[in-house]
Formats: sequence, structure tokens, C-alpha cells
Amino acid sequence: MSYQVTMTAVEVRPTAVVTATTTWQEFPMLWRNLSNEVWACLHAGGIYRGCRNIMLYWDDVPRVEVGVELLVPCPLTGRVVASALPAGEAAMTVHWGSYARLGDAHQAVIDWCAAQGKHPTGTRWEIYGPHDDDPAKVWTEVFWLLA
Repeated sequence: MSYQVTMTAVEVRPTAVVTATTTWQEFPMLWRNLSNEVWACLHAGGIYRGCRNIMLYWDDVPRVEVGVELLVPCPLTGRVVASALPAGEAAMTVHWGSYARLGDAHQAVIDWCAAQGKHPTGTRWEIYGPHDDDPAKVWTEVFWLLA
């Protein structure tokens, strides 16, 4: 897949998340449980749709936040806390298709930054489009915060 990477000014976006410090080896088995925890909290608050899923990676440890964009008030309970996606200049692209190839989009952004002389901070996030059973209709926005 070919990626179009652009630089964009991003604003703070409120989120509801569960935070974790994990390993890259453990993360693929952990993220779904964290996401389910957030959605259970939202369902208890009467929210069933309209919140795009997000994953925020603060660093390469990784310290992560898994949850949703939260554009309406909702009582947060348990380990679900209010947070926000960062603001600032970011390099971004859109990945279409299977999540198994999402790493290609991240690599495209890293390569673009190197070619443009831009310096990613290491903080990056993904915002997921609506689910579709057809992988060709699935899209994910990939952002890397720039220094």
C-alpha cells in the first residue's frame, strides 16, 4: 500500500482510557481487555456509539492508553480515566485495510519524517474508523507527534 503522509496541526481531543505499562510482546493480548473495560464503562453510562476507538503510545516501553474519543460527558468508573490525545504538529497518514499491516503506516510516517528532516517525539496514536466486516473498508488514522 502507498501512503500519503502530511504534516498537520492537531488539537487536544478528550478521551476515556485505561492506561498500562506493558511490553510489545504482551500488548497484542492486552489491548482488547483494556478496550472492553472502557466500553463497559461507557455502556453503564448509556453510551453505545459515537466514540472512535484510540490507542495512544507515549513511548517505546510502551506506556499506552487504550480507549475512545469522548465527545460527550460520561461518568468514568474503575480504571477508566479521562485523558486526551496530544496537541501540536504531527505527521499523519491513513491506513486502509487489515490491522495486521498497520505497522506499514507507522513506518511510512517514520520514513517521511526522515526524508523531510522532521523529528518525531516517539509519542504516536491511532484513531480507528468504524468497524466493517469488509477489511477493504476499514481505515485507521496514524499520527506521530513532532518535536
